[in-house]
Amino acid sequence: MSDILREVDEELRRERYQKLWERYGIYLVGAALVLIVAVAGWRGWEWYQMREAARAGARFETALELDAAGKQSEAEEILAALTRDAPRGYRTLARFRTAAELSKRDHSAGAAAYDVLADDTSVEAPFRDLARVRAALALVDTASASEIARRVDPLIAGNSAFKASAREILALSRFRAGERDAARRLFIEIMADPEAPPSLRSRAQLMLALLPVDAAPATQ
Repeated sequence: MSDILREVDEELRRERYQKLWERYGIYLVGAALVLIVAVAGWRGWEWYQMREAARAGARFETALELDAAGKQSEAEEILAALTRDAPRGYRTLARFRTAAELSKRDHSAGAAAYDVLADDTSVEAPFRDLARVRAALALVDTASASEIARRVDPLIAGNSAFKASAREILALSRFRAGERDAARRLFIEIMADPEAPPSLRSRAQLMLALLPVDAAPATQ
């Protein structure tokens, strides 16, 4: 008797599933196809991105090799192309490299190129801060100390990862302008900053040794 009841129950279950499939089967198949297409599209996009990044990396390396070989015009052509059509990461690298090359020939032009990077909100914040530091560095030997301060003070006052570098550039600018006390204070701040890179603290220590003793601020 139990076997008969089990068979009847299974038959009713099959009929129920059959009705559900007849009513909703097409939707289930459609949903499955959409999922398959979506996954395939995502995987295809990932593959495309990886391929384009690899190609851009190879082109960037070629530009560096050409530059090292003294073929600057050819290197600049590749970099210019990368700034237009490379994935974002290599596009940013190419823009930095182009600005660096400009700085070698014309400090003001190089600083202007870095300024464009610094003002570009599509560039990630740390790279924008780096561009501000590079722009100030390009002008440190020609711009006034007040101009350098205007550029780097926001980095020093904030939580930028390049705070110590910005402070060093400002200290060098103060030193060049003859503002020895101000320069000394900045170098001392670098020495006291536990987050400053060791190489930067070493340079600050060297600069402090070069400053005249009588330039030190008076102590109470």
